[in-house]
Amino acid sequence: MSTFTPPDWRAANRAHWDERVPLHVASDYYDLEGFRSGADALRDFEVAEIGDVTGKSLLHLQCHIGLDTMSWARDHGAARVVGLDFSVPAVAAARKLAAEIGLGPERAAFVEADVYDAPSVVPEQAYDIVYTGTGALCWLPDIERWARTAASLVAPGGFLYLAEFHPLTDILDDQTGTRVVRDYFARDAHVSEESGTYAELEAETVHNRSVEWQHTMGAVVSALAAAGLRLDFLHEHDASLYQRFESFERSGDGYYRFPDTHARIPLMYSLRAAKP
Repeated sequence: MSTFTPPDWRAANRAHWDERVPLHVASDYYDLEGFRSGADALRDFEVAEIGDVTGKSLLHLQCHIGLDTMSWARDHGAARVVGLDFSVPAVAAARKLAAEIGLGPERAAFVEADVYDAPSVVPEQAYDIVYTGTGALCWLPDIERWARTAASLVAPGGFLYLAEFHPLTDILDDQTGTRVVRDYFARDAHVSEESGTYAELEAETVHNRSVEWQHTMGAVVSALAAAGLRLDFLHEHDASLYQRFESFERSGDGYYRFPDTHARIPLMYSLRAAKP
């Protein structure tokens, strides 16, 4: 648990995300028109690492507008997917998009709730796969509580899958990614007042206060182990989904990486943890 948590963290973050939903829906970054036309929203390594989901149930925690959630059902054959997010506009956008692509609530349901409240609000008690990540954990102050919550929703014989940005990237300078400028073990909340959004950097926004936390990889893995899950694998990746550092170059596969002159470091990680 962090040592400093602003009392308004949840309200500030919800207002922050609520305002950005329409910007994301209209953005090239999310490319909803391409998604409606059949583009798969998932990353290739996620699909390979999770494996065949045909006929399985999947719960996506912190799903935002639900593109990844729906792709597991429409493009990969999951029998039923449920997405959960604390933003009312995000859930509304996900429901609207699901209807537009022909996924009824029996195949793709979306729930508005705080992730810590998930066990009391999702339709089923447990799921074959609990899926989350790509910028989700930094919005949560208590990683142990998150792990207990997520683990409680994994059905026996099922697993949790997490793909996240590597915590090492949080401590490097934003320009070159070559200098350590922040404390890796910092536990206090980081409060930001930056306008815009990663999907539209120059967007004019009002609700700019956001509160985030760093979670070391050791903290995440230990929390999942304490919650009763068994680690199947932990993979580190030298690619990112966006231009985290100014020196990044976009590769032919669509991922962002440091130039060849930069020593490689892990930029993302993924793990799978099973419930015996």
